[in-house]
Amino acid sequence: GRDASRPFFLMCHHKAPHRPWEPHPRHRALYREWKYQRYLRSIAAIDERVGALLAALDEAGLTENTLVVDTSDQGFFLGEHGWFDKRFMSEESFQMPFLARRPREIAAGSVCADIASNVDFAPTFLDLAGLTIPSYMQGHSLRPLLNGKTPSDWQQLAYHRYGMHRDAIHNAYAHYGIRTQRYKLVYGYNQGFDLPGAHPGGEAPEREFFDCQRDPLELLNCHADPEYAEAVAELTRLLEAKMAEIGDDPAHLTQAKA
Repeated sequence: GRDASRPFFLMCHHKAPHRPWEPHPRHRALYREWKYQRYLRSIAAIDERVGALLAALDEAGLTENTLVVDTSDQGFFLGEHGWFDKRFMSEESFQMPFLARRPREIAAGSVCADIASNVDFAPTFLDLAGLTIPSYMQGHSLRPLLNGKTPSDWQQLAYHRYGMHRDAIHNAYAHYGIRTQRYKLVYGYNQGFDLPGAHPGGEAPEREFFDCQRDPLELLNCHADPEYAEAVAELTRLLEAKMAEIGDDPAHLTQAKA
């Protein structure tokens, strides 16, 4: 029943990789071991369904001109930094997969090294559909990046905020920060709460700064290292500019004045 003269949009969400990791009954005999194998069993059906979707595009003659994006929730800790689950800004949790295919426009096998965020998805889809991108959207169309033509003014940074102060289940505290191509700046701001790591009485928030080029495992906090003073100042400027741009609350500035 689709109007072949108009663009179409389809979102296909799979819950299977998320807890409680329940595989389809036909895959319960795969990879008979422990938890990680159970996870692999749960995504077997996703592999099948993605294949079916791509085959349907082939059969309809839509493959060349259809953008297919495969992405997901953020990453997952499997013991790194002593953590399990997600939410923190460490690379294992912060990064998200993003695969895109549109043979008419994207070179096969190409890799984009630019920084993008999930807020860029909606503007990208609107751009491809020839529709106006509303001014209230925070992201930008990824179409130039998909074409290998990164704009000179592309913001090479990603912003993150986790705002829960009392997450008793995951033991994850409120924080925000930005990641550029080389550096990462993170502020933790649990002030006023009787929790480990909290900052009652207006004390300065916890701060982390990582050189992701020299220290890809993020094991050394360089925030107080004089060698990185200029880089810390620049990341702080970029963070505050991004928060002002999207209207977010800079808790580190509020606390500094307390």
